Amino acid sequence: MAVKTGAQIIWESLVKEGVEVVFGYPGGTILPTYDAMLDYPSIHHVLARHEQGATHAADGYARASGKVGVAIATSGPGATNMVTGIATAQLDSSPIVCITGQVGTTVIGSDAFQEVDITGVTLPITKHNYMVTRVQDLAGTIREAFHVAREGRPGPVLVDVPKDVQNSKCEFVYPDTPILYPRRRAPAQTPSEQLARAAEMISKAERPVILAGHGVLISGAMQKLIEFADKTQIPVALTLLGLGVFPRQHPLCLGMMGMHGEAYANRAVQSADLLIAVGMRFDDRVTGNLKTYAKHAKKIHIEIDPSEIAKNVRVDLPILGDAYGVLDQLLPLVTSAPREAWHAQIHEWQMETGARDVLRKEEGDGLIPAQVIHSLWQVTEGNAIVVSDVGQNQMWEAQYYRHDIPRGLITSGGLGTMGFALPAAIGAKFARRDAEVWVVAGDGGFQMTQAELATLQQERLKLNIAIINNGFLGMVRQWQEFFYGRRYAATPILSPDFVKLADAHGIAARRVTRREDVVPAIEAARQSAETMLIDFRVEQEDAVYPMVPAGADLHDMIRRPVEPAK
Repeated sequence: MAVKTGAQIIWESLVKEGVEVVFGYPGGTILPTYDAMLDYPSIHHVLARHEQGATHAADGYARASGKVGVAIATSGPGATNMVTGIATAQLDSSPIVCITGQVGTTVIGSDAFQEVDITGVTLPITKHNYMVTRVQDLAGTIREAFHVAREGRPGPVLVDVPKDVQNSKCEFVYPDTPILYPRRRAPAQTPSEQLARAAEMISKAERPVILAGHGVLISGAMQKLIEFADKTQIPVALTLLGLGVFPRQHPLCLGMMGMHGEAYANRAVQSADLLIAVGMRFDDRVTGNLKTYAKHAKKIHIEIDPSEIAKNVRVDLPILGDAYGVLDQLLPLVTSAPREAWHAQIHEWQMETGARDVLRKEEGDGLIPAQVIHSLWQVTEGNAIVVSDVGQNQMWEAQYYRHDIPRGLITSGGLGTMGFALPAAIGAKFARRDAEVWVVAGDGGFQMTQAELATLQQERLKLNIAIINNGFLGMVRQWQEFFYGRRYAATPILSPDFVKLADAHGIAARRVTRREDVVPAIEAARQSAETMLIDFRVEQEDAVYPMVPAGADLHDMIRRPVEPAK
């Protein structure tokens, strides 16, 4: 057995876990690990410009690949800069492992230079975290960290390693003993009485709706969901992070539900007599007012995390299990049913919305954000990976880019992290080298992590960047317009000249202000062998419709005003 330093053991363990790329930023207490890194050329290190960017990049890598992403930072400010990225991954069930340096064990607790209790700080926002105080425990801890990150409901795990542990030596053996954590696991087989009851509830339902979320993607249950919906003829509504788990072009797809979801999807949910929730957690952006949420519907909840069942919404039949396994067991038990009256009612609601959308496509002077996203979908034929930021740009992307493929949308859902898109897209591109990757961001969110343009160039990656530039912090401005009498406090935002900013980084860019220039700009970006940034100057006070005000009934939507026919 070879004797290795703790720093070498970190890299040896990462190699054993199949890691090919890590995202990080060096500093004093992690220097032994960075010094050892040079002896492990099989792992590519990406130097981010900020530790938050490194963590988002690891997150984007995980979401695009389904593998565990890895981020590395030093102690103190390096570790605390990761907090936003860790919280983002936690709320969206993204498997990442963050490795941080720490001051030496002999000075822990003395407020040494750059000492922060990062395990204490991140305890509420990690699936699990560790401080390793003995080098003999390091390999086993890293192995367990990867297991915990991807097991069951995935999530972020942090491993804090004091500097003296990195310098210490021991015999290196990567353990292969069974890992017992987590001890609470969903059963592999759903009890037959639960399956029978679910099948009976489905057969009796006249107005059922499937609510599909991110858990469908995590479990790899996309095809099972299609088979289940086809057999039962039950329409499918999607959460934001569920977009792509059920093809948008499928005739049973209702699109996104919730605060900015399709009006007809929300109507269907509120009118349903049965909701079948699969891999989603009934968060407030989906339900609206819980007192009036789907009042007449019985509810089946298929969920792998027991803490999510009945946390927000009381359900009639909880089924603890992996989405794939439960759907696979349930599929032979359900019967086919045409449900023609229900489909006809939903179609009527869809036609009403469709008539409204036609008005938005009429020719005019202003550049409409929805038209930019719609054109992006048309030109890419829906085959790109879109990494969207947070705010109006995110909702327009979710509404007007029709996602048919799994992992085609990467975005921050639960935390709503502005600045997520650019670094996460860098991670996604490392995961899917041959994929066409687009960043869609607002002018406000883009400025939060725009320094990662330098990372992009240093790595010579090819991305396409679309900035939806309206001169405001758009979603906050929309709330101020609707609920605060258009008192725009601190939402008008000055931005740099994004074309010049791109040029300063050696990135090609163009500005688009006219509708007829949108498609040529998108096509030019796609044809370029290098990254291109497009600054779309859109109408400043356009709003995302429909909108369910916070705490309002799901059916109480603010709809887009329809101008009278001329």
